[in-house]
Amino acid sequence: MKKIVFTNAGLKNIAYLTMLIDHFFAVVIMEMIRRQSAAGYETDLLRQIYSAGRAVGRISFVLFAYLAVEGFLYTRSRRAYLLRLGIFALVSEVPFDLAFSGEIMDRGSQNVFFTLFLGVLTLTVWEWAGNNARQVQGCQPDRRDRCWWVCVIAFRMVQFGTVVCCCVIAYVLHSDYKYMGVLLIFSFYLMHDGKMIPKIALAGCVMLFGIWSVNCLRYNGLYTKAYLFRFSMRELYGLAAFVPIALYDGSKGRQLPKAVCYGFYPVHLLVLHWVVTVIW
Repeated sequence: MKKIVFTNAGLKNIAYLTMLIDHFFAVVIMEMIRRQSAAGYETDLLRQIYSAGRAVGRISFVLFAYLAVEGFLYTRSRRAYLLRLGIFALVSEVPFDLAFSGEIMDRGSQNVFFTLFLGVLTLTVWEWAGNNARQVQGCQPDRRDRCWWVCVIAFRMVQFGTVVCCCVIAYVLHSDYKYMGVLLIFSFYLMHDGKMIPKIALAGCVMLFGIWSVNCLRYNGLYTKAYLFRFSMRELYGLAAFVPIALYDGSKGRQLPKAVCYGFYPVHLLVLHWVVTVIW
């Protein structure tokens, strides 16, 4: 019996498909719920279908976070990789805002490319500062001057300071998944060569407690922390992403052109916006 494996391209295809499902339910099905509710129709069944679709969609960001780390580790140019993420964060913002708020520019939320950019930026600075710290630490005793340990501490502070700063920026910008997304990318980086069970446990904790803390900050005083905790547990549906991740063989597979991979995000959002505004 042939063993089932997934290539990097296969993981991307699953991520695109589950993202499309997620956004279809978040945009189209939610608009149906709004219209039927406004017309006085019962929407309980439709809301259950909506919840099921969004549950499937939780898989997508976990895969994108994992693939962001793969891209960071194996790209030919990290500078070019960051540049692409930054450009498509800007390009995707108007389609994202049109699809989810109906406005050309909504300052209350930013698209997921901003989160991916901040996550990869965190890894870039973390690795640069870590390499410099190890280089200083590796100096022979007779070559160390009085401030060598100050340099080591400074580089370590840059590492941890970058993680904190990028998390704060993600929260202030209201990027998709906010600082939970940055921390999930960072956790995948730290556990890249680790065993699968600890990797799943760490990702689950980051997802659950990251989203819970975001919701507590956002809805402070409106809902109890216990309710928000139960509400945040839906994020754990994303752990299903570890099934294809566990079957990932590390190969590239047959990759689509970069323009198609990156362009899928803004284009499909424009299509969904067109569906709810033009067809309806």
